[in-house]
Amino acid sequence: MNAIPHYRELETRLIAAMRSDLAEEEFDALALAVHRFQRQWNAPYGKWCATRPEPQSWREIPAVPQAIFKRYTLSVAPEERTKTFRTSGTTGEGHGEHHLIDTQLYDAAILHGWDRLRMKADPAFVILAPSPEEAPHSSLSHMFAVLARERGSRLSVFILEDDGSLDAERFLNLMSSVFHAHQPIGLLGTALAFLNLFEQLGTRGEMRRKGSFAIETGGYKGSGRDVPKTDLYAKFGEHFDIRSDAVFNEYGMTELSSQFYTRGLGQAHEGPPWLRALVIDPGTEREVAVGEAGVLRIFDLANLGSVLAIQTQDLAIRRERGFELLGRDPAALPRGCSRAADERMRR
Repeated sequence: MNAIPHYRELETRLIAAMRSDLAEEEFDALALAVHRFQRQWNAPYGKWCATRPEPQSWREIPAVPQAIFKRYTLSVAPEERTKTFRTSGTTGEGHGEHHLIDTQLYDAAILHGWDRLRMKADPAFVILAPSPEEAPHSSLSHMFAVLARERGSRLSVFILEDDGSLDAERFLNLMSSVFHAHQPIGLLGTALAFLNLFEQLGTRGEMRRKGSFAIETGGYKGSGRDVPKTDLYAKFGEHFDIRSDAVFNEYGMTELSSQFYTRGLGQAHEGPPWLRALVIDPGTEREVAVGEAGVLRIFDLANLGSVLAIQTQDLAIRRERGFELLGRDPAALPRGCSRAADERMRR
């Protein structure tokens, strides 16, 4: 038997579902179908689920602790994988890996999720990240490259040096050449990359271009640095005349295929209709009430080739729509849960 025909059938259904809003019952049916497929073909995940009852709704699908991606090859067809994304491992915990059969579904999730933001057409992306050629295992570089190729202008460019450093003078020269094209600018990068840029720029600014925006992806982890979002977003206004409501935060992770976004300050993160999140009490594993804090559990239908339900190590507050991200807290996920998953998958 071969998992690939079944994979392609579900892939077709999922890509079609990305083109319209999913009703609750439609999401539920797709999630259960994906779960049954993964339970059958993803051997470590099948062992994790073996002692658990068959779920009757997407909310009951067993979620694997995020740390398990560091210990097992969570793939429905390990021999067929053509792409692997790897976490940075900057906190000394080792690397998590997300294995893909190919990037067709993955790229569709990037583009359909982006289109829901209703950005200006064909911006010139200036990307503060290594290129995919320089960082072939970076899901972030891959995402930025897909957006530049499919939604950006031919002037889009990656500007980090080969060693990961940022040359502010080269950045300014590139920005100057792009501005002459009379196009909106899309600045893409991690929060840490932008912080480094602003420090190099000093008092230089501002460079105006109507319709420009920025996407920051967080990313202080392991650096020992942190800056309040209000201060970071103010810098976009000082240097580029980009108001805070034109700065977006993207929340994603190597282990996911889709992204959550929030715009400006004080807004909740929301995802596309094929992506859901629960904020749960780590002790009871029940969803908390609106306004209460808990641990983020994510269900991503685009994770067809791995595991759709992931228990993160991030704290969040449940909101009426989406969640307010509080940040990573290793203590938020009981270690016993991770140990139990490890023991079951080794059997």
